[in-house]
Amino acid sequence: MAKEPIPYKIYLEENEMPTAWYNVRADMKNKPAPLLNPATGKPMTADELSAVFCRELVAQELNNDDRLIPIPTEIRDFYKMYRPSPLVRAYCLEKKLNTPAKIYYKFEGNNTSGSHKLNSAIAQAYYAREQGLKGVTTETGAGQWGTALSMACAYFGLDCKVYMVKVSYEQKPFRREVMRTYGASVTPSPSMETNVGRAINAQFPGTTGSLGCAISEAVEAATSREGYRYVLGSVLNQVLLHQSVIGLEAKAALDKYGIVPDVIIGCAGGGSNLGGLISPFMGEKLRGERDYRFVAVEPASCPSFTRGKFAYDFCDTGKVCPLAKMYTLGSNFIPAPNHAGGLRYHGMSSTLSQLYHDGYMEAISVPQTAVFEAAEYFARCEGILPAPESSHAIRAAIDEAVKCRETGKEETILFGLTGTGYFDMVAYEKYHDGKMEDYVPTDEELAKYAAELPKIG
Repeated sequence: MAKEPIPYKIYLEENEMPTAWYNVRADMKNKPAPLLNPATGKPMTADELSAVFCRELVAQELNNDDRLIPIPTEIRDFYKMYRPSPLVRAYCLEKKLNTPAKIYYKFEGNNTSGSHKLNSAIAQAYYAREQGLKGVTTETGAGQWGTALSMACAYFGLDCKVYMVKVSYEQKPFRREVMRTYGASVTPSPSMETNVGRAINAQFPGTTGSLGCAISEAVEAATSREGYRYVLGSVLNQVLLHQSVIGLEAKAALDKYGIVPDVIIGCAGGGSNLGGLISPFMGEKLRGERDYRFVAVEPASCPSFTRGKFAYDFCDTGKVCPLAKMYTLGSNFIPAPNHAGGLRYHGMSSTLSQLYHDGYMEAISVPQTAVFEAAEYFARCEGILPAPESSHAIRAAIDEAVKCRETGKEETILFGLTGTGYFDMVAYEKYHDGKMEDYVPTDEELAKYAAELPKIG
């Protein structure tokens, strides 16, 4: 039976904030492949997942059918502190580029965590509190997710344990201190606190860590403590669901003025920002109502979309998590210590991976010196110092606008500005001092990790 068109005007009258999350999987003909139990090779059940995640989040994770999932009032009340977030036309950037393109960005940095991550952190902390848990554990790369979760846990009175990728822990001490200010305990990963951390350190002496390593430690810490569950800031279906507020608000604002974007651009690491921004627009494309170009932008040092394999793989380096079918470089792949810490993940969201595999999205990879060149250019034009992750999308948006200048094409470009870069000044310093290097893994290196993928499917 054909579904009715989605009622996009589902907003609170006073501020046009969404009252329901949009679940893009409901409109996907090819659903994301299920998570598999690594011990049995069979799809994970709700009971099995509930040993790691909160019950309500498990229900959201497995929900492929409901388009709209109501946002609890308490979460909406929290959102009102910083939502709806601004949708801004980049007039100064357009003028500087001398482009006929119209450039818009959805800015998610207007909260203390500095990024979009708070949209899901407050939801996950809420469901943990509702379940009567003592606390949660998690990982963080650049630190935005850890910061957001520590804020959310402080709001709901939960304990928060964060395993921070070691290279980011060392490069971004002030992000770490914000987490501690909100009451979180922060440990550099891989650590010697967990069995999996000790094993990773033994296998990779001197490693700077990765999100895959930190996930393994956080899962072990959660499952070994009574009253704790693990929460994740990207990759999972539930996270993309919560982040759909980004795209819903952006679409509402554009619709109000009759603006239709031609191309929608987002940085891509695990998929939270990209998935949240494109979801309602992708829904229209999936239903055949309107066409858009979607462009995922990832670092050349960690190119899971553009150079990875679409296969089942472990979500973590320690191989304690379920298997997910996704574009992956291999769970043993540890990226170079580049400065876009939030994009240093070996795999990609199963939902986005399926959409990419089915041809609904494009993907490109860019080196980090080109990313910081774009970040500096944007800051000088628009007055916002962008996060390194966000600057991948800025790089692609600028390149797209320059093409419009050369061809005379009047495109409307929308990109996601996921957050601010004020805790990323070590990276900016290295760029300005000419000490930033571009690392691109070789085909031989990637082939080695691809050969280690689980023999499943």
